[in-house]
Amino acid sequence: MKKIKIGDFVVGDNRKFVLIAGPCVLENEKAAMDVALYLKKLTAKLKIPFIFKASYDKANRTSINSYRGPGYEKGLEMLQNIREKLNIPVLSDVHRFEEIDKAANVLDVVQVPAFLCRQTDFVTEIAKKARVINVKKGQFLAPWDVANIIEKAKKTGNENIMMTERGASFGYNNLVFDVRSLPIMREMGYPVIFDATHSVQLPGGQGTCSGGQRDMVKYLARAAVAAGVDGVFFEVHRNPEKALCDGANSLYLSSLEKLLVTLTKIDALVKAGPNKNVK
Repeated sequence: MKKIKIGDFVVGDNRKFVLIAGPCVLENEKAAMDVALYLKKLTAKLKIPFIFKASYDKANRTSINSYRGPGYEKGLEMLQNIREKLNIPVLSDVHRFEEIDKAANVLDVVQVPAFLCRQTDFVTEIAKKARVINVKKGQFLAPWDVANIIEKAKKTGNENIMMTERGASFGYNNLVFDVRSLPIMREMGYPVIFDATHSVQLPGGQGTCSGGQRDMVKYLARAAVAAGVDGVFFEVHRNPEKALCDGANSLYLSSLEKLLVTLTKIDALVKAGPNKNVK
C-alpha cells in the first residue's frame, strides 16, 4: 500500500490509524483553536497521529439560510494560524476552482467533497496543486468506482491520495454504511479513511437542515477499525446542540477519549499480523 507522509507521521502501510477530527465548520477562531489544542493533547497522550479538520465554507448546505462558515479567505487564515501555532497538519474541503491555489498553499490535505468527486477537471486540478488529496467517495458511488477517481488523480503525477468512505444514499434522508467497501477500496493500494460521523448523517432529514444519529457513531467506527481502515474521521464539538452545522451527527468532544481508547485496542489487535507496522 502507498505510504503517505503528513507532518511527522505516515498514513497507510498497515500503520496505526490516523485521526481526522474537528468541528464541521469554523465558527470562530477561538473555538476552533480551543478544540484543536484539546485534540492535539489527547492524541499525543494516546499516541494517535492527528490531522485537524474544519470547513471554511460549507457550500452544500440544505438551506440557503444555513450557516456556511467565514469564507475561504478568512477561513484559510484561521486554519493557517492553527497550523502554525499548534504545529499540527490541517485539512479542509474546497468547492470552487478559484480557491484551489490558496488552499493548497495552506492545507496539508486538500479534500474533494463527496458531491464533486466525479468532476474530472476539479479532481485533477486539486491533485496537481495539493500536497495530499483526500477524496470523499460520493454517496452515489459503488466502492469499485473509486478506482476511476484514483486514476484521474494519479495522471497528474501526484500519488499522495487518500479515499474516504462516508456511506451510500438510498434517498429518503438516509445513508447506509457497508463495511465491505473498506477492504474493496483498500485493495486499490491507497489509504482509506472512514468518516464515522457523516455516515450517520440524515441529509435534509429535518427539512431545512440535516439530522443525524450520533448514538450510532461508535458502532460504525469500531467496525471500520476492525476492518483495518487507515484512518477515522469525526466531527466533534463541545456542545453539538449549539453547533452551527451538523450538530446532530457530531460527537461531544468530552466523549472522544473513551472511544479512541477502544479503537486503539481494536486497531492494534487487527494490525498485529505479518506486517507489524503499528506505531
